[in-house]
Amino acid sequence: MAIATLALGMNSVHAQNHTIRLIYPQWQGGDIAQWVTEVPNPEQAARGYHLGAQLLNFLAPDNGQKTFTVPISTALEERKVTDGILDRDILVKQTKAALGILKIDQPDKIVTLGGECSVSVVPFTYLAEKYKDDVAMIWIDAHPDITLPGDVYPAYHAMAVTACMGLGDKKITGELPAKIDPAKILLVGIRDWEREEIKARQKQYGIQHLTPEEVAKDSNAIKAWLKSCGASKVVVHFDMDVLDPAEIIAAVGVVPNGMKIAEVVRVIDDIAEEKEIVGLTVAEPMPRIAIRIREMLHNLPLLK
Repeated sequence: MAIATLALGMNSVHAQNHTIRLIYPQWQGGDIAQWVTEVPNPEQAARGYHLGAQLLNFLAPDNGQKTFTVPISTALEERKVTDGILDRDILVKQTKAALGILKIDQPDKIVTLGGECSVSVVPFTYLAEKYKDDVAMIWIDAHPDITLPGDVYPAYHAMAVTACMGLGDKKITGELPAKIDPAKILLVGIRDWEREEIKARQKQYGIQHLTPEEVAKDSNAIKAWLKSCGASKVVVHFDMDVLDPAEIIAAVGVVPNGMKIAEVVRVIDDIAEEKEIVGLTVAEPMPRIAIRIREMLHNLPLLK
């Protein structure tokens, strides 16, 4: 994507660094079929993130980055909640697989194309360990993603930020190589806290946030935070549900009054001007039309 190329600053200095593209089509972290009503088959809707990751990779420019794909099960087995997390055991297995790729290849920078929000957890904690205390995280999302096992919504994608902080299910967090201090996390584009307890939890953790309105005209508030964060490197998560559905519906969430595409690109470019971006994730694509076209093609003569 143009965002990836711009944000990772592929100039003569950064080009010497080893940057990989990680295709991470994980879908088990979401429980979203009830919100994707355009897709009649709930099983196909549930796995929509898997196709979304493949489409992001297809649409992104081929800039020579070494590409790896995390092996993700597409089996439609009975989904169950274990210790407060839906499909927990599958997620643990896939977390180990993603970490295995990174430990072998040892990249300096990672572009991750997902998949639901939790696809940032492995690459971001890997980079946090690689660069020790010199990494800040900017999470561009309509939601804060700080739920915990045992909360009313058991899907892991809503626990992605807390997992990056080392909080949550021990079978998952115990695999992660590092954790990110909440003082080095900034949420951008937040407009749906879902429940009052989540607002209270954000204050308890001390995580700062900016609304779409606060970054609509310029990135000054983000730049000020970056200057004060005490890190020279940044990982950026771009959840496509941060985008304003009045401009484009690209994700599951359709909360109104989101960020415009141009605003997100400008924000990420401005971050890259201030600090070195070592990780960029684009996550939560829900290709409703593509899913329906695929189902149609699977039912045509000579194509079955």
